[in-house]
This record gives sequence, structure tokens and C-alpha cells, in this order.
Amino acid sequence: MFYNKTMALLEIKKYTDKSLKGKASPIGKIDVNIQHLIDDMIETMHAARGIGLAANQVGVLKRLCVIDTSLNEDRKSLIILINPVLVEKEGTVEAEEGCLSIPGYMTTIKRSEKVFVKGSNREGKSLEIEGTGLLARVLQHEIDHLEGLLIIDRISPIKREFFKRRYKKAFKEINSTK
Repeated sequence: MFYNKTMALLEIKKYTDKSLKGKASPIGKIDVNIQHLIDDMIETMHAARGIGLAANQVGVLKRLCVIDTSLNEDRKSLIILINPVLVEKEGTVEAEEGCLSIPGYMTTIKRSEKVFVKGSNREGKSLEIEGTGLLARVLQHEIDHLEGLLIIDRISPIKREFFKRRYKKAFKEINSTK
């Protein structure tokens, strides 16, 4: 489906922005505004060289995420997920994760190895996804965003405190050079 609108890059909200901690609301009607948001989110995710983007990362508290684990190589892997629900999960695996909203920060996160997610596609048709490996990780990461959780909420309190101190120091240094 093509929507006659020029796509636009959206601002990806960074750590400390209030929209990142907000819980996203379900989407009822998938209207032209939602379609434009989907297109803009896809363009923004690809421009940032990300593999997933949740709507609250662009300041919109709606239950919508876009995922493309192909790193722009094969657009057939693009997933648009509206009102996703994590139905089932199994196993545990640890791996390093980053986030477009916390640029330059990577940390090891424990996630489920396999997940089953239900939601809708951009046409409103039911969608069921069984994800393993990277896809399972990205699905969990983006659904976390929709619940107002960041990767730093999944690390130990000690690591989180260290991150916050380091972040504040870097933020002060950046602002003092302006």
C-alpha cells in the first residue's frame, strides 16, 4: 500500500526524554496519520542504521514499532507491528544490546531466547511472529520501549548508577563546550 506523502526523518528521542518512560496507548483505527507515522519511522530507522524503532522513541505514545534485522540489505524482512503483545517466551540468552535512544552505549542484557508475539500489520490484519535469535531480542527490546522500559532498566542497579554518572558527566562536557 502506498500513501502519497513525502516521508520525513523524525527526531529520535534520547535518554532522559519523558516520552521514553511513557507507556504507549493501543492504536484503534489505522488511519492515514498512522500510515504516515509508519513510513516516517521506517525511514528514520533506516537512516539511523537501526534494526528496530518504537513510536515512543520518536515522541509518539502509540503501540507501534518497526523492525528490520536485515540492516537495509533485504527489505522483505521489514516488520510493522501494531499493538504487539508478547504471548509466550522460553529459554534465556545473554547478548550485547544497544539502543538508538542511548547512542554509543552497549551492555549485556538477558532476554528470552524464543518469543511468540501477536499484533496487527499496517492493514490491520492479525500478525503472529515466532522469533528466535536476533529477531526475538529486537521484538523484546521494542515491546519494552512501548512499556516505557529502556535497556538500562534491565541492568543491575550498580551498573545503572555507573551509567547515570557517566552519562551526566558526558552531558556536562558536551554542554560546556557549546
